Amino acid sequence: MEAEATVLQVAGVLKAFQGVTALDHVTMSVRTGEVHALVGGNGAGKSTLVKVLSGVHQPDAGELRLLGEPVRFAGPADARRAGIATIHQETNLVPTMSVARNLLLGREPRNRLGLIDAGAVHARAEEVLAAYGLEVDVRRPLGSLGEGACQIVALARAASADARLVIMDEPTTALDHAELRTLFAAVARLREQGRSVIYVTHRMEELYGICDRVTVLREGRVVHTGPLAGLDRLRLVSLMLGRPFHHPAGAAPQAGEPDVPADAPVLEAKGLTRHHMLDGVSLEMRAGEVVGLGGLLGAGRSETARAIAGALPVDAGQVTVAGARARKWSVRSAVRAGIGLVPENRRTEGIVPTLSVRDNIALAALPRLSRAGIVSDTQVDSIVATFMRRLGIKAVSPRQPAGELSGGNQQKVLLARWLAMHPKVLLLDEPTRGVDVATKLEMQALLDELAVDGLAILLISSDVAELVENCDSVVVLRDGAITEQLTGPEVTEDRLLAALAKD
Repeated sequence: MEAEATVLQVAGVLKAFQGVTALDHVTMSVRTGEVHALVGGNGAGKSTLVKVLSGVHQPDAGELRLLGEPVRFAGPADARRAGIATIHQETNLVPTMSVARNLLLGREPRNRLGLIDAGAVHARAEEVLAAYGLEVDVRRPLGSLGEGACQIVALARAASADARLVIMDEPTTALDHAELRTLFAAVARLREQGRSVIYVTHRMEELYGICDRVTVLREGRVVHTGPLAGLDRLRLVSLMLGRPFHHPAGAAPQAGEPDVPADAPVLEAKGLTRHHMLDGVSLEMRAGEVVGLGGLLGAGRSETARAIAGALPVDAGQVTVAGARARKWSVRSAVRAGIGLVPENRRTEGIVPTLSVRDNIALAALPRLSRAGIVSDTQVDSIVATFMRRLGIKAVSPRQPAGELSGGNQQKVLLARWLAMHPKVLLLDEPTRGVDVATKLEMQALLDELAVDGLAILLISSDVAELVENCDSVVVLRDGAITEQLTGPEVTEDRLLAALAKD
């Protein structure tokens, strides 16, 4: 009976890379018709387990059973044929091809001559997508749709291919609220059909809103499996971190107070203006202060950070750091003045994926470490080791390509790069987007630590709670202009939401 109620069993799976154990005798089961959450910190083994289940990697030891029968996949095609479909954060569909062709690729209805029946393809695609709450012109190129619609197409494709188990790996990172509701309804439909879902996410509200049971991985081992109902959120975080975690009763963690007086601003931005982007933005930051930058999509938050960092030329305005300003503001002058920017899109604007962790961390500090054009390898190795240890960067070695790391560890590498430069000002654009909850808590603790050390921090976040928990003040933008500034006790969720919603 157990085999009939269980679609997948993972028994003692072991997987190692270059002598480093990624999965340490992992055992778990997924029941028929359930949504099973898979959570854990960066480097916990989630991605490796997903790749084993989807046939990308083969286990070194242990066994997979599908509907009670032992299976071993030589590649992803084997897993798909067996009934396991994997939907990644970046869907592996063809953006230039129509929605209908993406949905039914390889399974298109054909006419009596064996040719693809376009009319039948479109009709079938509309029928399938309508069942998942998505009504679009199926003749349009898939790339013309939003991220949420693409995720629904990927999910519907997996379901229509008779997948018994659908693995969803961080499917909601780029989705808005309406798209989230549509995706959740589609997942609920899979459950109603008796299909099973493994749902990988770092968002707690999603876990508790849609998942039935949870498996927690830490350092490649299963530390907990059980129902989500009755499992307290702080207890779940503690399991992920491997240590107790709690806030003082009635209080949320706040940014630390600086050790030294902060009379004069470390950074002054005055009248930053860029046609159609920024309209006279001015703000000040002092040593040990965390200033939040809030606003809806398109409000000018990232543009403000890029202008301060010299990456976005302005039509008017100036930036002063520690009382000094360059004649012509640029990325070079900003870096020389002690400004570091961790951009929103770490994959395309931050990390150099083909370079090692070591080289990525050392990039910004190389001019400071150079003597007559020569850089000491010993000095670089020492700095890299220090920041890998301080930030808890998990890698096989400093020589591992940065592109192979998890998203949270890539974010830590970027932070390490700028911290190695000993900056005066650090600009963080959505630093916790796409990272798991454990890494998010670690980063929040790091912000406190850096502020206490006297670093001035500008924090851009779409998460209102994150701004409230971390910031001493919050500047609210709309259409490239400042509409409100909250300080001290004014920084509450209610006040910030009201400021964001104000006409």
